[in-house]
Amino acid sequence: MAVVMRPLGVFRGATIDYPNENMTSYEEVNWFFQTAARRLRVNDDLQELLMHPWRELTVEVPVSLDNGRLKVFMGYRVQHNGARGPYKGGIRYHPKADLDEVRALAALMTWKTAVADIPFGGAKGGVQCDPSHLSQSELNRLTRRYTEHISYIIGPTRDIPAPDMGTDAQTMAWMMDAYGQRYGYNPAVATGKPIELGGSYGREAAPGRGLVFCLSEWAQLAERPLQGSTVVVQGFGQVGSWAARLIGSLGCRVIAVSDIRGGVFNGEGLSINDVLNHAKATGSVVNFPGSENITNDELLGLECDILVPAAIESVINCKNADRVKASIVVEAANHPVTPVADMILNQRGVILLPDILVNAGGVVVSYFEWVQNIQQFRWDEEDVNKELFKVMSKATQQVCHLAQNEDITMREAAYLLGVSRVLKTIELRGFI
Repeated sequence: MAVVMRPLGVFRGATIDYPNENMTSYEEVNWFFQTAARRLRVNDDLQELLMHPWRELTVEVPVSLDNGRLKVFMGYRVQHNGARGPYKGGIRYHPKADLDEVRALAALMTWKTAVADIPFGGAKGGVQCDPSHLSQSELNRLTRRYTEHISYIIGPTRDIPAPDMGTDAQTMAWMMDAYGQRYGYNPAVATGKPIELGGSYGREAAPGRGLVFCLSEWAQLAERPLQGSTVVVQGFGQVGSWAARLIGSLGCRVIAVSDIRGGVFNGEGLSINDVLNHAKATGSVVNFPGSENITNDELLGLECDILVPAAIESVINCKNADRVKASIVVEAANHPVTPVADMILNQRGVILLPDILVNAGGVVVSYFEWVQNIQQFRWDEEDVNKELFKVMSKATQQVCHLAQNEDITMREAAYLLGVSRVLKTIELRGFI
């Protein structure tokens, strides 16, 4: 962990503005980066290099709808930094997946892969659409056209997409096939694929399982018993649902969960498997028998020990940070806490385990899948989970020790670790 700490100072007149809630997602992520860069005394020119993406591609994605109409969607692929290896990052299908949001997510991937110490850079892709309003055949056509348009800059040794919000293993299967039709069969071009097409065992549960490994390791290092802790999970998609399912192994009790339609609460605890079955049958966790319906806003303010924001960005902000009653916030989602809210929670003594550490489990097992595809040798799930535990535990230990030694927050320590590793690679490769 070669992090050289130097006193804070102003260099060449550069200062970091106090954060505000009018910042875009990309500006907020860069604010966290600049805080770390200032501690490391990174000069202005190098900061510019590290803040801005190396390449951005904007494409039109025309799709023939089932009703015969032609609809054009906007698509993006942002490659932020590839100093540590091929670009790596998911593909998001969401109405708000605009260029600014994709830039922010790509930057987070750069720091996340560096914190986990896997040989990837950071990228992200997105198509501005609502997948819930598109049929499977329409999504298939959209994915193939989008893949065709970005195929010039992706590849097994260049840029490897994966699922994200609004996409899944089926989406990756379509991407792999569309890429293969142009360049030849190569399953390593995308991760998060179905098992039948070279996907890795354990990939679907990896983000939630990695969160549990991270929380467990932190609790041991901080001598913070988790047995009997109450947990609230905001967001019940792939990350949130798996986190809710697995966190019970730590002796915790999940008392509330939510999705886009609302949430449910039971102070005695929820049977997560039953909630999952209810959500599959009805399309939402709302109205789960034996629970009380609550709003997502109410859920964030519930009395609990651990709050897990696992949905979208900026859900904890200046308007509600003072109402968060949890003593620990575990960031399962990307960028769920704004810089202003981060300051408020820190001042109140709330412990935040940051996204670029906590939710790295998905990209770690994506790395394992990529390795398996290249070697054409499949690991069993036990081996995948064992290796995931090693990576997440080591990363958590390094961030915790740095935070303790330098008397800084976990987020500051994670960014210092990630940024310093990228800087070192840039120096060794001769970029500067």
